[in-house]
Amino acid sequence: IEGVTKSPYSHCGMVMKQDGNWFVIEALHGVETTPLREFLFRGRNHGFAVYRLKSDCQQYVPATVENAKKYLGRPYDVRYRMDDERIYCSELIFKAYRESSGQSLGKLVRFGDLNWAPFEETIHYFEGGPVPLDREMITPHDLALAEQLELVFAHAIRAAAPE
Repeated sequence: IEGVTKSPYSHCGMVMKQDGNWFVIEALHGVETTPLREFLFRGRNHGFAVYRLKSDCQQYVPATVENAKKYLGRPYDVRYRMDDERIYCSELIFKAYRESSGQSLGKLVRFGDLNWAPFEETIHYFEGGPVPLDREMITPHDLALAEQLELVFAHAIRAAAPE
C-alpha cells in the first residue's frame, strides 16, 4: 500500500482507552485490539504519526470507537474491498466514523488511479486475476488527508498533512 500510494503509510489504527489502559483497535490479522506500546514499536524505524479529530468532530469519538468494536473478530481483507465481509485497516476507521457521523473521513480513491503497475504481479496473486482498476478504496494515506483530522505528532516518518 505504501508503493501504490507513494506514501510512508502502510497501516493505521484507532487509539482507545479501555479499563484504564491504552489500546489500538486495528485490522491486522483481523479486527483486533493491540496494546498501544506494541502497536507503536511495530512501525519501520519505530515511525508513526498521530492524527486527531478536530474539535468540531470530537463529539463523534465515543460512537466511532463503539462502531469500530462492532467489527472485532472480522477477518482481514488483503484485497482492499469496501464490503463488510472482510475489513482492512483504513476501511475500519472510515466505516466506524461514517456510521457515527454520516460523513466520509477522507476521500475514496479508484485503484486504477494509484501507482499499481509496479506491483501488478503481487496484486494479481492476491486477486487471483486481473488488477481491479475500478475498485474504490480508502488508503491510510487518503484517510490521513481527511479534512476532519489534524496532525498532532510524527516520529521518524514523513507525515501527510490534512488540508
